[in-house]
Amino acid sequence: MTPAPRRGKLCRMEPITAGDAGHYRGQAAATPASAQHATHTPAHMAARMAVIALLCAALTIVLLLAGCATQHPHTGHTGEAGHRIAPIVIVDVPASDPAMANAVLIRAIGLVGTPYRYGGNTPETGFDCSGLVNFVFHDMDHLALPRTARDIAALPVPRIRDAHLAPGDLLFFGGAQVNHVGIYVGQGRFVHAPNSGGTVRLDDLNGYYYREHYLGARRVLR
Repeated sequence: MTPAPRRGKLCRMEPITAGDAGHYRGQAAATPASAQHATHTPAHMAARMAVIALLCAALTIVLLLAGCATQHPHTGHTGEAGHRIAPIVIVDVPASDPAMANAVLIRAIGLVGTPYRYGGNTPETGFDCSGLVNFVFHDMDHLALPRTARDIAALPVPRIRDAHLAPGDLLFFGGAQVNHVGIYVGQGRFVHAPNSGGTVRLDDLNGYYYREHYLGARRVLR
């Protein structure tokens, strides 16, 4: 008896039995009638089709998961507080009084390396952040500024928007309120007296800590 033609299967190849091999060679397969009946009953075929369908579904899920695993992760820098902060887009603009701005910058950069001291406002005693700003602007422009960073930020002077910064602009940092100030030099860098145990130094405004805590700028040079 010649076996009935088999239906096409999805997702896998069926093994070829001895009877199948004889059939495909054009020979009669010597398969017992009971075996043929057991292999080709509707119930048996339905069960095999159900297994194949389950295997196909499982393969589809595996492929989808593999696709998800190859997605590119989100990029971006993480600040020290764990927030993703985009770089500040800084645009350097010319100072309204280039000669005075250069004098301020030369004086401020000349103080790099001076020890930090809370409440200090001279090269001899050391500087805190607002003491450095007060000393430089008073020494070069005879400008008397308030003693704290918060009070300097509250001055009725132009507020700089969109980080269009000129040499000599004052940069303010903090959280809920201003607690630090520095002097913008140019090309994204500023000079300041950062913390206890440190010294007056130059830093990058787009450093993780500073760009995360940057609150804005004011222009005191006219």
